[in-house]
Amino acid sequence: MILARLLVDSSRYKESLDLIKELKVSNLKDELKNDFYFIHKEAYSGLSYYTMVKNNKEDYDQMYLQYKDSLFARLGASSDENQSLLEKKFRDNRELKQALEINSKRLKLAKMGTRHYSLVTFERSLLYQLMNDFESQKTNLILSAISDIRANIRDNASLTELSMILYRENDIDRAHNFILFSMEDAKFYNSPIRFVNISNILPTIVNGYENRNLEQKKSLQGFVIMVSVLSLILLLVVGFIFKQNKKLTKATATLNKVNEELNWLNLELNTKNEDLSKLYDLLSESNDIKEHYIGSFLNLYSEYIDKLDVYRKLVTKHLVTNKTKELLELTKSKQVIDTEIKVFYDNFDESFLQIYPNFITQFNALLKKDHQVILKSSDELLNSELRIYALIRLGITNSAKIAKILRYSINTIYNYRVKIKNNAIDRESFEESVKKIK
Repeated sequence: MILARLLVDSSRYKESLDLIKELKVSNLKDELKNDFYFIHKEAYSGLSYYTMVKNNKEDYDQMYLQYKDSLFARLGASSDENQSLLEKKFRDNRELKQALEINSKRLKLAKMGTRHYSLVTFERSLLYQLMNDFESQKTNLILSAISDIRANIRDNASLTELSMILYRENDIDRAHNFILFSMEDAKFYNSPIRFVNISNILPTIVNGYENRNLEQKKSLQGFVIMVSVLSLILLLVVGFIFKQNKKLTKATATLNKVNEELNWLNLELNTKNEDLSKLYDLLSESNDIKEHYIGSFLNLYSEYIDKLDVYRKLVTKHLVTNKTKELLELTKSKQVIDTEIKVFYDNFDESFLQIYPNFITQFNALLKKDHQVILKSSDELLNSELRIYALIRLGITNSAKIAKILRYSINTIYNYRVKIKNNAIDRESFEESVKKIK
């Protein structure tokens, strides 16, 4: 009985039936009767499934139903075998909802990695196939195949069915790998029926795999040709770009050289413009000075003519009236000269400060803080030191000329200049700085 059970589990249905055909169920012990009915049920179920002869299939189905009912009657209502038979009954009658409920109860009691779990999930996939829920069918076939692999069961149908589904979904690589794996298991398990079943499926998948590879090879060849053509075009383009780049580099170098020359000319032009601007400022300043001093000179010259005329009339009057003594006293007095010098200073101071109103402030900025020039009264516009450097600002730097204009001695002018320079912040560039006061 044990050998017959092993044979039927390995899909050797005919051999299993031949082994126990001489046994009578009435002579068997009660615990062996279940195995007897189970072996017959499984054998006729397998023969019905795999036979290609219609008349034989009907006979096998009839025998299967007889032994199934006998086994069903002997088993307890809650046993898994009984539940399995009831599920198959509902499945055969297309009462799929009831069959799925029974399968769910069985699945809760099954453990992943066991033969029982593999069978329950495989039968569940058959239910989903009839319900046209192909994703759930595929999921349960995957679970069944995983459980078979974990349990090291080589007689598996799940992976074979899964291969066909993947093939129909155009997942050729995995379908090919799975069917080869199933074939190796069938060879190892030496199950003729399973081997025949896989052999019927294998050519379809292998041909599909080879055709796909052939198409990929053709596509790859076409792609290689296309890449070669594109590479040639790219090489020509790169050569053209390289040639153009050389021309562009040469043109850029020439352009940079021209730009450098233009920048240099522009810089030189800016320098010239700055020089012209400074020259214009100097000319404008010089013209302002000239205009102011010409006006002041003409006005002062006119006043001196009037004063000489007045002085002439005074002398004539004294001579006519014989007041020679008073006239002599008048000519000896320096009062007239002193008065005229004061008038000259006042005119000079006023005219100079009109041109350079910030002269005193900028002049003191060149001196040390404790030695800056302070005027004695608010009426005084310039003092002697300031007048000397006012003339220097006007371009008169010779001490003899300054002394003659201001009616001082040369030594006095020299002493004033030395004294002021000694008090300057920068003694060496002091007088040059004074010339730049605006």
